Amino acid sequence: MTPIPVDSRKFTFPQDIHFECNRCALCCRDTETKRRMILLLKSEAERISQITSKKISEFAHRKESVKPYAFIMRKTSDGKCVLLSNNLCTIYGARPLICRFYPLKLDFQGTKKYAFNYTNECPGIGKGPQLEKEFFNKLYAKFVEMMRQNGL
Repeated sequence: MTPIPVDSRKFTFPQDIHFECNRCALCCRDTETKRRMILLLKSEAERISQITSKKISEFAHRKESVKPYAFIMRKTSDGKCVLLSNNLCTIYGARPLICRFYPLKLDFQGTKKYAFNYTNECPGIGKGPQLEKEFFNKLYAKFVEMMRQNGL
């Protein structure tokens, strides 16, 4: 597959940000102060279904009001993602875009311009290596690829 050319003029990103995942799975569950919505594009739900051999309805429910997303991941009774097991993602290689981004998010700024932002709630922020421009280029390219796959 030909890589998607990335025009970094289409997005901004935070400078001097460090991040290292400590595998706490905070991003995969509700907390006392935050209810998580793990949003799925249609193609993501279909891919997860294929990989897990489960019907989409077994791990997600349809949600039409959060375009471009089509589904929201189901949770266990204690607020964890149904695809989390022992604090590990069972579909890590095929995890949704929203999961790949965390603790970052991509905000639309208008006129085809986006901005990467991050949340301080993640204990990995401020630790580990500095996230360089190439990291954001790859993340943005994945975003563009997923939007194209979903006809957006």
